[in-house]
Amino acid sequence: MCAETPDYKDTLNLPKTDFPMRAGLPKREPAWLERWEKIGVYDRLREKEGREPFILHDGPPYANGHLHIGHALNKTIKDMIVRSHQMMGKDARYVPGWDCHGLPIEWKIEEQYRKKGKDKDAVDVVEFRQECRKFAEGWIDIQREEFKRLGITGNWPDPYITMDYHAEAVIADEFMKFLMNGTLYQGSKPVMWSPVEKTALAEAEVEYHDKESFTIWVKFKVAEPADHKLAGAYVVIWTTTPWTIPSNKAVVFGQDIAYGLYEVTGTPEESWANVGDRFVLADNLAGDVMQRARLDESMWKRVGDVPVSDLEGVGLAHPLNGAEGGEGEWDDLRDFRAAPFVTDTEGTGFVHCAPSHGMEEFELYRDLGMLEQMITYNVMDDGGFRADLPFFGSTYILNRKGKEGDANKKIIDKLVEVGGLLARGKIKHSYPHSWRSKAPIIYRNTPQWFASVDRKLDDGMGEMGDSIRERALRSIDELVKWTPQKGRNRLFSMIEDRPDWVLSRQRAWGVPLTCFVKKGALPTDEGFLLRDPEVNARVKAAFEEEGADCWYLDGAKERFLGDKYNADEWEQVFDVLDVWFDSGSTHAFVLRDREDGVADGIADVYMEGTDQHRGWFHSSLLQACGTKGRAPYRNVVTHGFTLDEKGNKMSKSLGNTIVPEKVVQQYGADILRLWVAQTDYTADQRIGPEILKGVADSYRRLRNTMRFMMGSLSDFTEADRVDPADMPELERWVLHRLAELDHQVRKGYAEFNFQGVVSAVFNFATVELSSFYFDIRKDALYCDGNTLRRRSARTVLDILFHRLTTWLSPVLVFTMEEVWLERFPGDDSSVHLVDFPDTPADWIDEPLAAKWAKVREVRRVVTAALEIQRTNKVIGASLEAAPVVHVRETDVVEALKTVEFADVCITSDISVTNDPMPAEAFRMPEVEGVGVVFEKAQGQKCQRSWKILPDVGQHKYPGVCKRCSDALEEMGYPLS
Repeated sequence: MCAETPDYKDTLNLPKTDFPMRAGLPKREPAWLERWEKIGVYDRLREKEGREPFILHDGPPYANGHLHIGHALNKTIKDMIVRSHQMMGKDARYVPGWDCHGLPIEWKIEEQYRKKGKDKDAVDVVEFRQECRKFAEGWIDIQREEFKRLGITGNWPDPYITMDYHAEAVIADEFMKFLMNGTLYQGSKPVMWSPVEKTALAEAEVEYHDKESFTIWVKFKVAEPADHKLAGAYVVIWTTTPWTIPSNKAVVFGQDIAYGLYEVTGTPEESWANVGDRFVLADNLAGDVMQRARLDESMWKRVGDVPVSDLEGVGLAHPLNGAEGGEGEWDDLRDFRAAPFVTDTEGTGFVHCAPSHGMEEFELYRDLGMLEQMITYNVMDDGGFRADLPFFGSTYILNRKGKEGDANKKIIDKLVEVGGLLARGKIKHSYPHSWRSKAPIIYRNTPQWFASVDRKLDDGMGEMGDSIRERALRSIDELVKWTPQKGRNRLFSMIEDRPDWVLSRQRAWGVPLTCFVKKGALPTDEGFLLRDPEVNARVKAAFEEEGADCWYLDGAKERFLGDKYNADEWEQVFDVLDVWFDSGSTHAFVLRDREDGVADGIADVYMEGTDQHRGWFHSSLLQACGTKGRAPYRNVVTHGFTLDEKGNKMSKSLGNTIVPEKVVQQYGADILRLWVAQTDYTADQRIGPEILKGVADSYRRLRNTMRFMMGSLSDFTEADRVDPADMPELERWVLHRLAELDHQVRKGYAEFNFQGVVSAVFNFATVELSSFYFDIRKDALYCDGNTLRRRSARTVLDILFHRLTTWLSPVLVFTMEEVWLERFPGDDSSVHLVDFPDTPADWIDEPLAAKWAKVREVRRVVTAALEIQRTNKVIGASLEAAPVVHVRETDVVEALKTVEFADVCITSDISVTNDPMPAEAFRMPEVEGVGVVFEKAQGQKCQRSWKILPDVGQHKYPGVCKRCSDALEEMGYPLS
């Protein structure tokens, strides 16, 4: 620049904004939370009239610990669903909830007791329940603040809590509907039982871990008929649960399995087999069994076939039959028959049956009408054998810490002593554990309360079917949309194959099974259960006023039965309901009963992790089909589990856990929320330090895009606005893309596809705006005077601002509020109080889009050609170029001549020709028919725009082009 040329820098329309480059989210986000609470954003949204309700019903977390990354993922997805539907014109209500009853909290109080040396059984039950309530209350307050810190919107002052009196009253009332409709019954069958926690468990309360178990091969002698060809031979069984041998009542074989008779001809020094022993075994498994018994192939032979007909009618002797001191406990012969569940893929081809501890055997003998003689009651609620059981009384399957007890070893030793063992070993296999205590569980026959899923209901709600199972299966296919669709298949198969619902738990902290049974009556007797609407009404009213604790008070039985019944003739049930019944009933006291519920009591969305197909989705479906006749939801959305960066399950012992609080402290909640939005939540997701760094980088790029827009709109007013019809083509192309994107964003949010929304918006912002539109229009924005082009560009920037800010506000709740307030400050201003702007249909212009697709394609070739010149240091910037662009297609040439192609390519000049391209022309293989010949721009460098043009220095203001001279004159810039 010559000495006499002024410095025009201050005359440029450079972006002006106080919006900081660095977000500082961890420190600044709490202030926005306070602001939203102060101005009452959630309540003000409820005041918008004429909107259709949209209800996402919250699956309640347990109130018993700090949030983990799964909580953060779950609640953030819910929040994005609620916020996006609100901004699409719905009245999107969200009532957060907490599950407060059940073992998770009861277990915590018991842990406190154990540390203090306190005996839970010595504590008054109401006092114990009050301690559980107090514990839950404390964690609700903690978790509420942790959820709010993540930017989760909702009715936080008035959440739903399953231990509230009204909730307990409704849960009891919903249970009593099962009592009255005939689906409730008391039965005795093997259920999953936790000896450590002394209660039955639901499938959803069980998780599978590897466990090392004893495995034994046991001999049952053929005892009857005495003259049978197999008399004296042994039928060998294999089991991984030695503790079930004392409860054995039968052995079963397979109807279609090939069996043989095998004789021992020799033995090694150490063996429990004897020369001359004969064993009946499945042919496919005989070699393996002999190997387990330490017999090589030279020590045994196959004597002959054993057809299934030879097995029928045979009586077997238990290995403890006649044992000294056995007191006749095992002296009855064992039943021996065919069963459909026997295979010859592992074991021996025979299955030992203890119907008290296995569902298949239980069902077999139930259907045969033989249960009474097959059921044993050897195992107590703590996993110990009854004290008077010979040999094994007061031994334990598991100790109090859930580790291996002394029962298995004593049983194995006894079998060795009486000659009943052929082989033993250990096996590592997947085994069910309680998800709370982490201890192994057992199957144990106990009297429990069940809800029949197949009993025909005559309740006037049969549109979806006559039984709970029928209604559930039809609801799944006819009333519910599944995201992802595979969730439908998973729940359908579970409902299709499930047994009756075990409702009872032998615990103290929960809603009791509010029913009475006739003393001395059997469960199958008429009148066993008291079914009286007046009694039920008294119970519900009392729970409404006093909570469920009143069930346990002295005189409760007399109070609820009233004068109509003699209390001495009835027994009060004190089992508590399965906690899944509690949460499964929430549709009644949240959706149906609350003012912010919905008239039909049906949620638009249930959204939880995929484990809830056997949990909350499942129990809610069963419960509602029993009391409403249909599913309580229209959409079910599921997310996967969160893994570390390497795809491993998170574990404190591995040190790979990601704690939401730590992420928020380092990056801010918006980065965590953006991670949620960028991941495919329908599958398992990964998170870790490197992944979070990548998320933060993409956030910074978006932030810079927003900052540029705000800076360029610093003094924008309505007077600057240009009607789209009067805008240049480039601006109309941007509007066309916005209209396309508006459809994509709305469709994505409606389908809960946040990854699709964020990917589309971020890609648009970085590729089509920052790298294309902004790049082109910076020259006009900075250097033009009050031209139509500049006013059009700023109008488009304003339109972009409103859409990008609102579209992203369900995800980046804090950042988009900051962006919004930068332009629209005010005590009552908030982006979360506005809707997505409507997009005019006439913005769509397909012919224009097709034209500009060609323009952008040719531009790619020009840009690539200039990059080579820049790399070779021929030029320092693209404005030093005036390339010649050879285009084969005439219509493309004509199209390029109708746009400001030099501006599009950010060059000072450009020539477009249909002439044949010379050999030296730069080409790109993927863009056929386009070649670029580099030429340098001719003229002088404009000291204001930096374009190199022939007319620089020939106008009123020195050292500038005509465009800049006109702009300077327009602003009244003084001549030197």
